Amino acid sequence: MADASVLDPGFPPAGEDAWRALVAKTLGDKPFESLNKATVEGLPIAPLYAASTAEASFPARPFDAERPWDLRVLSAQADPARANAELLADLEGGAASVIVAGHATAEALNVALSNIIVELAPVGLDAGFAGPKAADALHAVAKSSPGARLDFNLDPLSAFAEAGASPGPVGSHIVSAATVAARHAQTYPHAQLFLASGRVAHEAGGGEALEVAVAAAAAIAYAKAMVRAGVAAGEAFARITLGLAADADYFLTIAKLRAARAVFARIATASGGAAQARIEARTSRRMLTAQDPWTNMIRLTAAGFGAAAGGADAVVLGAFTDALGLPTAFGRRQSRNTQLVLMEEAAVGRVADPAAGSGYLDSLTDHIARAAWARLQAIEAAGGIVAALESGLVAREVAAAVAGRGDPKILGVTAFPPTEKTDVDVDAGAVAVAPDVRLPGPDSTCPPLTPVRLSEKHEVQA
Repeated sequence: MADASVLDPGFPPAGEDAWRALVAKTLGDKPFESLNKATVEGLPIAPLYAASTAEASFPARPFDAERPWDLRVLSAQADPARANAELLADLEGGAASVIVAGHATAEALNVALSNIIVELAPVGLDAGFAGPKAADALHAVAKSSPGARLDFNLDPLSAFAEAGASPGPVGSHIVSAATVAARHAQTYPHAQLFLASGRVAHEAGGGEALEVAVAAAAAIAYAKAMVRAGVAAGEAFARITLGLAADADYFLTIAKLRAARAVFARIATASGGAAQARIEARTSRRMLTAQDPWTNMIRLTAAGFGAAAGGADAVVLGAFTDALGLPTAFGRRQSRNTQLVLMEEAAVGRVADPAAGSGYLDSLTDHIARAAWARLQAIEAAGGIVAALESGLVAREVAAAVAGRGDPKILGVTAFPPTEKTDVDVDAGAVAVAPDVRLPGPDSTCPPLTPVRLSEKHEVQA
């Protein structure tokens, strides 16, 4: 608690006892313990914390005053020419890197990335089971330039978990992705090869510790596959990006990202490497509303702040109309500008690890990290992430979090709903869908982690 006498010597200092006395008076007959809260995973949140005395207890993202984080944009347009127009406008409007979703051929990527200099603007993919095919296609577009800054984002596990099935054994898809990754690793020394994402657990309704554990378990699986393909363990972990969701609860987002860095650092060290986590944070889809979508601007701003303050290396901020369809140029501009205001005007990135020293956030980070590590151990004891998905271990954890969450208040839906329907414009283009690439052998199956929107069941249907 701050000592007000520092600001005004004539103001008497107030300690914790004085604060507790005022709180007790306000609570009346209610016990002080009634102020204690918990996350959906049961992690405790107290009403008051002393200043943290921990020194450098959590690894932070390397500080960069010039570019505190990578403002990343994604286009999911099925028409590659329209995707190209969107991405060029985004780069001209302040974005630093791009992701092309759903396209897996050299012809489509050549059009989508026309006039984008891959040595200056990092280019990423989002192609599901077609990831290896898309990686080879991106290689053809990059023309073997060693200076190309590419994010192949190979991630068959997320595609498997969300769909509940894979076209052929999911283990074969991991091996195929690792083989392609090893082939391109030397050609592109700056490239990130795999995306070990926990977002699929988040979007299905899971809690923060589970999301971190799923991402960490995926990183282990991908690193093992790369080592078998001939990549050194230290390099394998350095070439993996962690994918996490940024939610409107920015305190949880900040703590989750900090916890993920701690968990990843421990894994990398145990594997004989010293790789620091690289985190790509995408704003949560489950928090968005289709009813009164203008309120999504508040959610996205809070999520963007949490991602930036939590130390994300790259932030993909969605558009406020994402629950309704593809964003228009206005929606994309609003999304870009929100990040630019946070970066350039709010100066969020001018402090390295701004949460350090906060008793609340250091405590919450520690709780999430410990809970994530315990869940990671359970996943590994079950045989790894593939076995944990197939057995339903991860799905049961998600279901428990959904049950624990209940029905939260949602602005514009369950709280202060609009009295009149407000129409917003969305882009009429089709969404690109990556093709499934079938590999020999029987399909793998698991209980699907189907994405949800928390507001959907409450929204008034037209």
